[in-house]
This record gives sequence, C-alpha cells and structure tokens, in this order.
Amino acid sequence: MGKKSQAQAQVHLQEVKELGRSYIDKVQPEVEELEPTLSGPGQQVAEKNELGRLQYSLDYDFQSGQLLVGILQAQGLAALDLGGSSDPYVRVYLLPDKRRRHETKVHRQTLNPHFGETFAFKVPYVELGGRILVMAVYDFDRFSRNDAIGEVRVAMSSVDLGRPVLSWRELQATPREEQEKLGDICFSLRYVPTAGKLTVIVLEAKNLKKMDVGGLSDPYVKVHLLQGGKKVRKKKTTIKKNTLNPYYNEAFSFEVPCDQVQKVQVELTVLDYDKLGKNEAIGRVAVGAAVGGAGLRHWADMLANPRRPIAQWHSLRPPDRVRPLPVP
Repeated sequence: MGKKSQAQAQVHLQEVKELGRSYIDKVQPEVEELEPTLSGPGQQVAEKNELGRLQYSLDYDFQSGQLLVGILQAQGLAALDLGGSSDPYVRVYLLPDKRRRHETKVHRQTLNPHFGETFAFKVPYVELGGRILVMAVYDFDRFSRNDAIGEVRVAMSSVDLGRPVLSWRELQATPREEQEKLGDICFSLRYVPTAGKLTVIVLEAKNLKKMDVGGLSDPYVKVHLLQGGKKVRKKKTTIKKNTLNPYYNEAFSFEVPCDQVQKVQVELTVLDYDKLGKNEAIGRVAVGAAVGGAGLRHWADMLANPRRPIAQWHSLRPPDRVRPLPVP
C-alpha cells in the first residue's frame, strides 16, 4: 500500500471512530459513579426499599400538546452485577402504546445514577387520562438479557398537570409479561472502514417462543441490509430443527462504504420454518444509527471499535413493532 493509500485508510479509520463515539455519547457515555444528592426542601421523598427509588418530573406543554417526562435520578438501586453494582438506564413509555418509547443513556457501575434527561410524548390533553406512564429501570448487560431492576407506574388520570410535578417514587417489581417474551438473539457486528465491509455473525438464540404443535420450533434467521428504509440485501442462516435454543455461528458480509455507514440499518428476523405452510416470524431486531436504544448502542460500539467484532444480546420484538426508519 502506497503512502497516499495508507493516509486515506487512517483518515477513514479516524472518521469512523469519531462517528461511533458521537453515537455512544448519545446512548452510552462513560459516567463516573456519582454520589446521591440530598433532596431539597419541599420535595416528596419515598422511603428506601430493596429495589431503589426514582425521581422524575412531569409537565404538560399546552401549546405544543406534549407531555414532558423528566428522568432525573435514582438512588439505592438493587445491585445486579457480580461486582455489587449495576449499569442502569431507564425506559419510558405511555401505555397502552409500548412501541413509542424512549431510553436514557446507560450509566456505568453505579447504584445512584443522575440522568437529567427529558422526553416528550405528543398526546392530546383530553387523551392523557386514559394513559399510564411507565418508567422502567434496567441493568444493561452486553452479553445477556438486560435485567429489570424495577419500575414506577403513574396513572395519568391521578396527576394534576396544572403545574409542574416533581416526585420521588419507590420502584416496584416489573410484572412478568410472558406473552411478550419472544426470545433473545446474540450476534456480532464488525466494520472495516478501509474495505467498506460490514460483517454480521449470527451466533445463537435462546428461549425462543414455541411455534410448533410439539412445543418446539425450526428456527432460522434472515439478515437484511436496509438503506433509506428499503431492503437492499438479504442473507439467511441454515435451519435448526426442533430447538428453542439454536446455535448458528454463521457470518454474512455486506459492502457498505464509509460515506454510507450512518445511512444503513441491519434487521435480523427469526422465523420458524414450516415445510407445508408459510414460515412464521417469531421476532425481529434492528441495529443502526436511526434505530435508538440497544440497536443504536450496539451500532455505536461497532463504529467506535473498527475491525473488532462486537457481540451483544438483543431481545426479540414482535415483527410489526420493528419498522425500518429512513435516514436523512
């Protein structure tokens, strides 16, 4: 490789690393452990319990028709990691609509995170009374399913939004919604900027939903590369017979030039093979710059570590809840 080519390669590498760091800053900053702040006078403080407590704020902007939810801080969270700590983040949504949700950044190795983030939900004021606000605290884990620490549920019919609300609430155990559990999939992402090559390795899946009469499934995985919300490339794994915990370790590569890496998404769909009927989708997951949440987190880590395979577990979501997003 000539000097000019080497210089160009270094530029590409640096650009991709900086792009990855910019995404990480949005979803997963490195945060030093923060000490809990004592509550000021007049603030409602719940008593400490084994799961911890969460401070939040609520306000309604009548001009824009938006509910503003502030996730401020948490204290005394349950330690779910082996080292006696957690990597907490908060997922926020308004029932009955679980598809439109927001997530805070992940705070590393702390039981007393300061979030300081505000999220807006476009909801007409007259419809708010029938909604329930859920603020669920999770412990982020790259190599297994993110564990729920606890949650706060607020019936909006009980809230006076005539003025801003600031409150502490104890976390309650997160209800088990078995009908929502579709399983988990582990895959790695690797991007080589100098070659413009994106490699997806489908490693394994576990606890997949039973699709066959015998209580098992014949799962395989479709991998789509999307650009502008449209599927432009497709690959698929082999079919694994009679299992809910398939192991694949199959690699697929796509050509993605440096100037396109923030405009594409990768979508993985786990399907149950049926020789006689239609193959039925079990669940789906997407990663990319426009995806948000765990999908953006994984993509950001890949870009920040060019040439290295970055593996992560993802929870499958219902196929109709994962929609391709066009990237400007």
